[in-house]
Amino acid sequence: MPLSNATLDKLTIERPLYDRSKLEPGIVHIGVGNFHRAHQAWYLHRLMQMGKARDWAIIGAGVRPYDAAMREKLMAQDCLTTLIELDPKSVGAEVIGSMIDYLPIEEGNETLIQKMADPEIRIVSMTVTESGYYVDPVTKGFDAAHPDIQHDATNPLTPRTLFGAIVEALRLRRDAGHPPFTGLSCDNLQSNGDVLRQTVMSLAKLSDPELADWIATHATFPNSMVDCIAPATGPNELALAKKFGIEDAAVVTHEAYRQWVIEDKFCAGRPDWNDVGAVFSDDVHAFETMKIRILNAGHQVLANVGEVLGLQTISECMSHPLISLFFGKVQRTEIAPTVSPVSGVSPEEYVGLVERRFSNPRIVDTNRRVAFDGSARHTGFVLPILRDQLSTDGPVSGLALVEALWARMCAGKREDGSVIEPNDPIWEELNATARAARSNPAAWLEQSRIYGDLKDAKPFSEAFSRWLSVIWQDGCEAALTAYIDEI
Repeated sequence: MPLSNATLDKLTIERPLYDRSKLEPGIVHIGVGNFHRAHQAWYLHRLMQMGKARDWAIIGAGVRPYDAAMREKLMAQDCLTTLIELDPKSVGAEVIGSMIDYLPIEEGNETLIQKMADPEIRIVSMTVTESGYYVDPVTKGFDAAHPDIQHDATNPLTPRTLFGAIVEALRLRRDAGHPPFTGLSCDNLQSNGDVLRQTVMSLAKLSDPELADWIATHATFPNSMVDCIAPATGPNELALAKKFGIEDAAVVTHEAYRQWVIEDKFCAGRPDWNDVGAVFSDDVHAFETMKIRILNAGHQVLANVGEVLGLQTISECMSHPLISLFFGKVQRTEIAPTVSPVSGVSPEEYVGLVERRFSNPRIVDTNRRVAFDGSARHTGFVLPILRDQLSTDGPVSGLALVEALWARMCAGKREDGSVIEPNDPIWEELNATARAARSNPAAWLEQSRIYGDLKDAKPFSEAFSRWLSVIWQDGCEAALTAYIDEI
C-alpha cells in the first residue's frame, strides 16, 4: 500500500507510535538524502517513540534545483520514510516519522530563510557533501572568490547558498531580538563544526561585519562524527519495500550499524540523543580521525580500482582476492599507524570492523557512488594520511598506489574498454590530466589545488610514477600483486 499517515495503522512492521499531528518543529535539516534519514532522523524518531523530543521535529529543506525531486516524493507520503536494515543474516524494516514537512525549493531561498528565522527552530543541521562548504582544498581556508559566495556577499537578501540563507536568517533573528540557532554539520569532514563556522562567519563578514561579531558571540557550531552506510535507492530497493507491503518512493536501505559522536555545544538546547545511543564527547576529533581515515579513506582505496576493473559494489571489491589483500595491507601498514585508540578500540580492531562492514553483500553500495567527488574525498580523506606518513618517514607505497588508481580511473575507461561516466565536479580537468599522465605521470601531481607541495615529496612522487606506469603497462591486478608482494 502507498505509504502515508492514513495507512500507518495498516502496516505490519514497526511504525510511529506517536501522534505526528501533534509534533512541533525544532530542526531544519538541509540536504535530505538517504544518509540523513537513516541516521539523524532515525535517532530523533527513536526518542519520539519513547515519548520524548516531540517539539524537535524535522523540517526538510534544500537549496539546489535537484532537491525538488526528493521533496516531491516525500511530501506525497507525508514525509514518512521506510528504513530497511540489511544485516548479513537478516533483513528488517520500520517506518520513521520524525520529519513533518519539506520546504519548497526556490530561487532566493525566501521560505527557507523565514523558517530558520523563526525562534521555534533551534538547530539548523545539514548533509551537503564534503565539497559543499566552499573550502580551498589546499589551504583549507574559506574560498571567498567562488562565484556563489560573491553573489551572496553582494546579494545577502536573495542568497544562492545555504550558508547565505543561514547568514540572512541569523540577521533576521538578531534584528528581532531572538537568539541564534545551533549550526550542526553532519558531513564527513574533519572538524566539520569548525568548518561550518568558518564558512558562515567568513561569508557574514563580507556583507555585515557586525552580524559576524554577533554570530561569533552567541551562536555555536559543534563538531560531530557520523557513521552509517546508506546506499543510493534504485529499483531493487523499491522492490524490497514492496516485499514488506509498502509502496515507498524514497525507501532507504542501511547497514545494521550507526555511530554519532557530538560536542555538547548547543546554544539553544537539543534533543537527548544520548538516550538512544548517540555519544556526547569533548574529544570528537579522536573518533572522527579513526572513522574518516580508516572507513572514508578506505572507501577510496577500494572504489577507484573497483571501477577500473568493472566491479559494481564495495562488497564485490572485498570479495576480490587481490583488492581485499591490498586493502588490508594499506590499512594496517600505512593508515592505522596514523590513528590513536578511541574508547578502548584500537585502530587494528576498527580496521577489522570496517572490513566486516564493507564485506556485507546485502549492502549494495556502488563503487560509482563511493568514488563520486574524488577531488574532495582524496584531499579530505587520503592526503592528510599521506602527509602524516611522510612527516614520520613512514611507508607511503600503498597510498601512492591508491592515488595512481584514482588517476587511472579518471582517464575515463575501464580495462575492458567500457566508459566511466563523469563522476566529479571537475571531471573534465581530471580526465584531461589523467590522460596526459599516462605518458607523463608527474602531470597528475602538478594539480596544485589537490596535491599542493606533495609533488615535491620524492618518496611519494617516485612511488606514484612507478605505480601509474605499471598500471598502464601491465594492468591494475599486476600493480596490486606487486604491492602485496613488497617487503
